[in-house]
Amino acid sequence: MPSPDLHPNLRRAFQLGLPAWFRRHRRALPWRTRRTPYRVWLAELMLQQTRVDQARDYFLRFMRRFPTLTALAAADQQAVLKLWEGLGYYSRARRAHRTAQWLVQQGGGKFPTTYAGLLALPGVGPYTAAAVGSLAFNLDVAVVDGNVARVLCRVFACAADPRTGAGQRQLQAWADGLLPRGRAGEFNEALMELGALCCTPRQPDCPKCPLRKNCRAYATGQPEAYPTKAAKKKPPHKIVGAAVVVNRRGEFLIAQRPEHAMLGGLWEFPGGKQEPGETMEQCLARELREEMGLRVRVGPRLTVARHAYSHFTIALHAHWCRIRSGRPRNIQCQAHAWVPLSRFGHYPFSRADHYIIAALRLRRLPPEF
Repeated sequence: MPSPDLHPNLRRAFQLGLPAWFRRHRRALPWRTRRTPYRVWLAELMLQQTRVDQARDYFLRFMRRFPTLTALAAADQQAVLKLWEGLGYYSRARRAHRTAQWLVQQGGGKFPTTYAGLLALPGVGPYTAAAVGSLAFNLDVAVVDGNVARVLCRVFACAADPRTGAGQRQLQAWADGLLPRGRAGEFNEALMELGALCCTPRQPDCPKCPLRKNCRAYATGQPEAYPTKAAKKKPPHKIVGAAVVVNRRGEFLIAQRPEHAMLGGLWEFPGGKQEPGETMEQCLARELREEMGLRVRVGPRLTVARHAYSHFTIALHAHWCRIRSGRPRNIQCQAHAWVPLSRFGHYPFSRADHYIIAALRLRRLPPEF
């Protein structure tokens, strides 16, 4: 049901003034040209948790390598992950690959044209279904992403935290009520663009906003006070060890992370989290034994890679290691390989492991220990 707060003047501002602003100020983005359901879907997957300027180059590379849904479905997952390397949230790449295969095998190589059909696809949630449905098929469904949530919170001076269930339901009700029937695609895109270019998290450009006359937060003189969010807790910090094992041929031992794990399908230098009371030497000896059935001698440290993920930070301590006994086995890893430094570019690694690779390029020969 439309919200009682939707005054006719507010509707006109959203349904007429906002699209007019969008036509003047819209950015030239690659996924806005030659629009197909496949291009829209892939762009929306990339843009989740990723800045537009970062996603742009990835999108163009993906289109060159996998220009069609059929091409993506036929690809090897490692090739997909390698092309996604550095974009983060690798489960998106694995879901994209699986969904493309499902559509080719079960859906006749075409996307469903209804919201319910899109929502039924593997790995597609309400946001992605609404975005693809409105932008590719002009279905009358409203999209609420982070940019849209910020705009609506300010226009209505909403006191609810948009990350809570109640806050999300209220924002969706406002977006649904404001949606102009038959013009959902342009409306959704305009609202997201306003949040990206004008109604920014800090120092919003209110004088240029087409909604300022109807914005309650602007009227208070404190638009940055919205959205209201509970203070974030400091993310946990993890100390992790990585074993740099090299054989007599100068090849390095790498392991593939299990499909179901974080960063699943990517390759890494074997190791794991340091447990309380352990030294790094004890951590690496235990991890190599548990993960690959190896007894190793831990040598000096090569480097420390520090990286922040969405919910935690890590310090990755890379140490030279030598095998004392055993042969590598896939106990807690999906696969393993001995790879020369020159071929590391053929394998998808996380950003943290790339720091180790960079250190290896500066010092290829291990010390004696």
